[in-house]
This record gives sequence, C-alpha cells and structure tokens, in this order.
Amino acid sequence: MKLKVLLRIIGVVQLVLGLMYLFFPMNFLGMMGHSIPEPDIAYPLGMLAARFLAYGVGMLFIANEPEKQLFWINNMILIQAVDLAVGIFYTATGIVSLGHSAFPMFNASLFLILLTLWRPKTTSR
Repeated sequence: MKLKVLLRIIGVVQLVLGLMYLFFPMNFLGMMGHSIPEPDIAYPLGMLAARFLAYGVGMLFIANEPEKQLFWINNMILIQAVDLAVGIFYTATGIVSLGHSAFPMFNASLFLILLTLWRPKTTSR
C-alpha cells in the first residue's frame, strides 16, 4: 500500500513538472530562481516536458500493480539517482546555489531511498 501511494505521489510530481515545462517554461525557471535562457530553449524544454508527462502517467499506471512493474520502478530509481548526482555536481561546483538545489535534491533523495526500500523483491510472471 505504501509503495502504491509513493508511486502516485511521484506520478503527480512528474505531471506537475511536465505541465510547467510545457506551458510555462521560462516563468517556471524564473520562479525556481534560475537564469532565464533564450526563448528558443523552450523547444527542448517542451520535449523534456513530454518525458515528465509520460513518466507521470506511467507512475500512476504502475501504482495499480507495482509488483509487476519492477523494471519501471528501477528506471525511476535511476532517474532519481541521476537527478541527485547532477544536483550535487552543480551545487558543489558553485554553478547552482544550495538554495536552488536543496529542495530538488531532497526530493530525489527521498524518492530514491523509499523506492529502493519499498520496491517489490521479485516480479510476478
């Protein structure tokens, strides 16, 4: 039950990120305190949004039977690990301040740890 709730929370987070990057990319970056890139960067951000949206829907879908979805849960663990590593790198090198990276890195750490601890031990066939 707790894994199902976690997958739904992650799904909603992914959907919100996807919608923000799709419809309000520059405002969203500014709201998070990042520098605003040239307008043409909205195009790749829109493509990034598609991935957030697809994974958001996917997490909501797999929450129904997570024991059959170990591959996709492990993929989300990988995404969170990369998110955390990138946050650590850019914060440690001074490119991004801890004030801008702390919340996303906390989320990545939390989701990474809980998904790892709560993921199904075996897959059903």
